Amino acid sequence: MSQRNVTVLGATGSIGVNTLDVIARHPERYRALALSGHSRLDLLAAQCAAHKPRYAVVGTAEAAASLRDKLGSLAVEVLHGADALAQVASLPEVDTVMAAIVGAAGLQPTLAAVRAGKRVLLANKEALVMAGELFMHEVEASGAVLLPVDSEHNAIYQSLPAGYDGNLARAGVTKLLLTASGGPFRTLPLEALEFVTPEQACAHPNWVMGKKISVDSATMMNKGLEVIEARWLFNAPTDKIEVVIHPQSVIHSLVQYVDGSVLAQLGNPDMRTPIAHALAYPERIAAGVAPLDLFAIGRLDFCAPDLARFPCLALAYRALNSGGNAPAVLNAANEIAVAAFLDGRLAYRRIADVIAATLDKIPQAPVADLQSVMVADALARDTAATVSAHWGH
Repeated sequence: MSQRNVTVLGATGSIGVNTLDVIARHPERYRALALSGHSRLDLLAAQCAAHKPRYAVVGTAEAAASLRDKLGSLAVEVLHGADALAQVASLPEVDTVMAAIVGAAGLQPTLAAVRAGKRVLLANKEALVMAGELFMHEVEASGAVLLPVDSEHNAIYQSLPAGYDGNLARAGVTKLLLTASGGPFRTLPLEALEFVTPEQACAHPNWVMGKKISVDSATMMNKGLEVIEARWLFNAPTDKIEVVIHPQSVIHSLVQYVDGSVLAQLGNPDMRTPIAHALAYPERIAAGVAPLDLFAIGRLDFCAPDLARFPCLALAYRALNSGGNAPAVLNAANEIAVAAFLDGRLAYRRIADVIAATLDKIPQAPVADLQSVMVADALARDTAATVSAHWGH
């Protein structure tokens, strides 16, 4: 069995850490050839010591110098900057790229991997949220293999017919059902949402995730972004994508068929399952995840999302239906608002207000190329920062 070389973009985040865990379980199959990290340099240095990649990429020259000091005599070439990320994502000897950089920063290197025709394991939501149509055109043009790593989209991928060609009707599919845990505030009285803290918002009941994605889960913007992703990944009209709250996070998503069948993918809430699936597809490999014990779970609950509690979900549907630059504006405004909340400068319930106001202020425009996406992103960030400052007083 030949060894596959893997670039892990975002190695120090939760997806990256879990990816390296799966890789370490199968050294005969995979080698981590390049790792990237942002601020957690001690962890990146430890990962380099354990996996001995050829390259490590960080954001700045200062971070690169610091990482070199930490690595000592370890034979790892340290690079920095956006161009270096694109370089390690498109290396000729790399077969597979885990795209797990959080936020808009992950868009360019993920596109570089796609353009190089790699097997791209997509954990970066923003590539499809900001530039879904452009991104999928690049996938088609390059022949890249795109495999979703988000647990929900991976579950849908597993529940669709093998070789799904992007035509729901031809596949006999009537609906894609994305499950959502409802986060830590699913049953909190609405008036109490005014006073929740970043620590409470980051305390997810089922998943261990980074701060930004944890807040997105609490507001259900995470699910809204996933709706936008699903529209592009599976060529699905908006009205064929439904969100279902399922607090146990055991069913990761479902596909409904015209004959009345509903196929679902179940498993313990552990990201190593979708990571292992995407790494080995179409094979199956051990992920280190405990088998699902249905007797211990006992029950599975479902309910519709309350949009008064989760206005961010409604905003995501609004942006998707508007099209053009609206999803990029939504994403950028959310990043700014969540950062302000985590920094103590914005109340939790104002996150949705900032996003709505930013969508209102920026005229809708078509997205012709990546440059127009980045212009919309920058304008939305400036606008959302101004709005956040106003709401923060």
